[in-house]
Amino acid sequence: MDPDTDPAAEARTYPVGLRLEGRRVVVVGGGQVAQRRVPQLIAAGARVVVVSPDITMALEGMAGAGELVWESREFVDADLDDTWYAVAATDDPVANERVSAAAEQRRVFCVRADDAGRATAWTPASGQAAGVTVAVLGNREPRRTAAIRDAVLDELREGRLGREDRREPTPGVTLVGGGPGDPELLSLAGRRALMEADVVVADRLAPREALGQLPADVEIYDVSKLPRGRSAQQEEINRIIVEQAQAGRRVVRFKGGDSFVFGRGFEEVLACREAGVPVTVVPGITSPVSVPGIAGIPVTHRGVAHEFTVISGHVPPGHPASLTDWAAVARMTGTLLLMMAVEHAPQICAALLEGGRDAATPVAVVSDGSMPAERTVLSTLGALTDDLVAQQVRPPAIIVVGEVVAVAHPAAYAVPSGDRAPDPAPGS
Repeated sequence: MDPDTDPAAEARTYPVGLRLEGRRVVVVGGGQVAQRRVPQLIAAGARVVVVSPDITMALEGMAGAGELVWESREFVDADLDDTWYAVAATDDPVANERVSAAAEQRRVFCVRADDAGRATAWTPASGQAAGVTVAVLGNREPRRTAAIRDAVLDELREGRLGREDRREPTPGVTLVGGGPGDPELLSLAGRRALMEADVVVADRLAPREALGQLPADVEIYDVSKLPRGRSAQQEEINRIIVEQAQAGRRVVRFKGGDSFVFGRGFEEVLACREAGVPVTVVPGITSPVSVPGIAGIPVTHRGVAHEFTVISGHVPPGHPASLTDWAAVARMTGTLLLMMAVEHAPQICAALLEGGRDAATPVAVVSDGSMPAERTVLSTLGALTDDLVAQQVRPPAIIVVGEVVAVAHPAAYAVPSGDRAPDPAPGS
């Protein structure tokens, strides 16, 4: 019976995982379907051969990088000799039928992009999470199978599915960068580490809503550092994460932004290494780049700023502990991104002006970036000190100094948006 009309056809499919590493796989066609299928085949280690007179630019780039072999011509039956798996991905049913017939003659399983009912194999909706490959086969209902796949993957990625079964017996510490504050911007790897933890040692700026999603048996240590207020000492934080790991627990050190961008994360790595405690790092979306972006301010823009510099304002200019050459910073032409700088903004502005920066340089202060209370204060380098007081700006905030602010807010600075200099020559 024709599989298109046989209601039992779905039940007669036999799911199997193919091990294609080092084996020849032929994809006939070089369009969008092939572009979707080929990366998965490459990831599986297959020796991919694409047969098509024309291919997409993305596929051509893969061929140029040596990830696949491109045969720039029409398909011939002999292309399937010594082939383990075939994909008929042209937009011509006659051509696909020819590929399918050649595959059948050689006992090669073949997927057809145009007519799944006439194929000998179906491509499942698949994905990977937490060391598990999920593949869903439906009765040729791609949207439904993709939705089911995504639902299962989300459960795995967020640690809600199979949590106990997936826990590794080896204790250790994982540094998780939580991003700018919105829990939606926490990485999947970071969320999974949190859901698998026994102990979470959390900063004030780590996404607080994520803590409310933890299993009830997870112990939370608050190691916040309040500006001009109570602060956990770094030595104490190091002691906690090491001792908890040595007690056989899985510890997550949960921070805002990225652990290695003014987060003192590597000090914690060194403490773990010195104690012989295994430590891994899950990077986070770093706040000095993401917060301006969320607020609609690019940190670079063609013809305006080809560089950006991230500087800590925790120590003011002129302080013995300052490592920043503010005179050199003042001469830079790119974007300055100042973190932890609200308190010392007056001294920083004075140093930049003294070093030659124009007092009319546009400045934006984005406070509580990505959070419900987010707001942006626009100013200039010469007026920033007064505006911070008048607008009652409080940390946490990112201060953006440079012409990109005017690009994002042309009306506020009475300048046209877009490029302010001729575009670079092609290829430059």
